[in-house]
Amino acid sequence: MLYAIISQDIENSLSKRMGARPSHVERLNELKDEGRLILAGPHPSIDVSEPGEAGFSGSLIVAEFDDLQQARQWADADPYVTAGVYSSVVVKPFNKVLP
Repeated sequence: MLYAIISQDIENSLSKRMGARPSHVERLNELKDEGRLILAGPHPSIDVSEPGEAGFSGSLIVAEFDDLQQARQWADADPYVTAGVYSSVVVKPFNKVLP
């Protein structure tokens, strides 16, 4: 089943994000290589695709996992979690309708 992992950043998270980004992207690429990643990306803090020093307010990942527990375990082990980038992470089942 698909799950949405919706994360909210702490204030001024950019430096922590940049430090943990290589490990974070590596894990996402593993999901992609397994054919389980639907989409992933950050939410810019301002209304532009490259927010520069304004940074990001959070992230969204939609991926396939066997069950909610597995999705939560994967999310809890994210390098952004362990680096203190996120203030909160919500994991919810997701039904893709379109496209």
